[in-house]
Amino acid sequence: MAITSANQLELLQTAEAVAREKMIEPGLVIEAMEESLARAAKSRYGAEMDIRVSIDRKTGRATFTRVRTVVEDEELENYQAELTVAQAKQYLDDPKVGDSIVDEVPPIEMGRIAAQSAKQVILQKVREAERDRQYEEFKDRAGTIINGVVKREEYGNVIVDVGAGEAILRRNEKIGRESYRPNDRIRCFVKDVRREARGPQIFLSRTDPQFMAELFKMEVPEIYDGIIEIKAVARDPGSRAKIAVVSYDSSIDPVGACVGMRGSRVQAVVNELQGEKIDIIPWNEDVPTFLVNALQPAEVSKVVLDEDAERIEVVVPDEQLSLAIGRRGQNVRLASQLTALDIDILTEEEESKRRQAEFAERTNLFMETLDLDEFFAQLLVSEGFTSLEEVAYVEIDELLVIDGVDDDTAKELQARARDFLEAQAKKAMEHARELGVQDSLVNFEGLTPQMIEALAEDGVLSLEDFATCADWELAGGWTTVDGERQKDDGLLEKFEVNLEEAQNMVMTARIQLGWVDPADLVEEEETEEGEETEEAGA
Repeated sequence: MAITSANQLELLQTAEAVAREKMIEPGLVIEAMEESLARAAKSRYGAEMDIRVSIDRKTGRATFTRVRTVVEDEELENYQAELTVAQAKQYLDDPKVGDSIVDEVPPIEMGRIAAQSAKQVILQKVREAERDRQYEEFKDRAGTIINGVVKREEYGNVIVDVGAGEAILRRNEKIGRESYRPNDRIRCFVKDVRREARGPQIFLSRTDPQFMAELFKMEVPEIYDGIIEIKAVARDPGSRAKIAVVSYDSSIDPVGACVGMRGSRVQAVVNELQGEKIDIIPWNEDVPTFLVNALQPAEVSKVVLDEDAERIEVVVPDEQLSLAIGRRGQNVRLASQLTALDIDILTEEEESKRRQAEFAERTNLFMETLDLDEFFAQLLVSEGFTSLEEVAYVEIDELLVIDGVDDDTAKELQARARDFLEAQAKKAMEHARELGVQDSLVNFEGLTPQMIEALAEDGVLSLEDFATCADWELAGGWTTVDGERQKDDGLLEKFEVNLEEAQNMVMTARIQLGWVDPADLVEEEETEEGEETEEAGA
């Protein structure tokens, strides 16, 4: 096929037709044609030639040119695409290195293979342009709900026509055993939009918690208007969910507004989610109160919160245990997701036994270390003393309120406690020295002998070793593995060192070693404060 006047307009017509079909700019199609013709021309004139093609946007005339670059004599390698300064003088009066010599060459006659190759280039470029257009159109729609039509199902994944392209609903993002047929209408949450070289770019979900939040936003005008806010969502897709809401207008009940007249609003969401049961929970900034609400319909007797450990202990009546836990742990699992806390559920009987065990353990501690009889040790525990440190260093007046304790007895108690603690500290330090601990760590302010011993037992022997520790390695923390939260014990966790304290200790060590300049920390804090001020102003 030759590029002649007979088919010049056909090029433009083809470009416009393809552009309309793929919803891309005609100029992109013409650029793809130019590249494909240039590639075909190289197969005719030689692959080493720099052949370029330009198609006139009005007439459709294709101009073929050969481009040669002027180079130094010693750099001449490609005789087809380069020429020396002396050779370039045939074409330019004063040629310089880097100048280009452009010659028009005759149009080519394309055989079957060349035409097929050109077609493939055009198709590839059109697909790339189509994918770029799709990405640009959908990149800002992540986090929203979209309606589409099912095109087909591939290995359990649903391919959805979303109007300007295709999206994918993966098998694990479907609710339960949902199945779809071609041409079924479907509503999904746009979970992610990524620029990919091949395959889908728009990733949908029907199991994402935010899908439920967006559905409620569509059904409840107060949420859309910002009067009611969804604070948290937890889902067991297709089975049950909990959603926490709060109202910023005291005259509007957030739970009632989400339920709607005769349950009309919540039922619309339930129907979309294949009958998923939804508990609408009033959110509360007081964590224990919020948790009591989250564990509904179970009744809660008592809540014990450990903020440092991000754990919460819930005591329920014996007959409420199965209801609080739920079928296969569903109720407590959803409540845990909703509050972002790990929840331990105990019955009143279990909690009573545990308190008795703790009471006995502390009683024995005071009996053995302070040489007290059982009755006197029980008095200390009953007054709230839980450790030797409390007895040793508390204000003496707090000991004098105990029945039968006078000034001399209180002083004797404190002396015994301090003597025992000093002996324990000496023993711990001797053990740490045997393990090879260095003076740099021993002299570091803030570490007790027992802490130093614990660090040495784990191979932390110097201030340099300590400075390389992460805060969670010292204070402990929680990690998520395969969807399950796991506890990582910290080296100093048993000494009640929290994450903030651990971070400060490690940073102090790094400053002492000269690894960190305190001035840099001040600049970072000022920058962060400035950003927070700007955000608050916005």
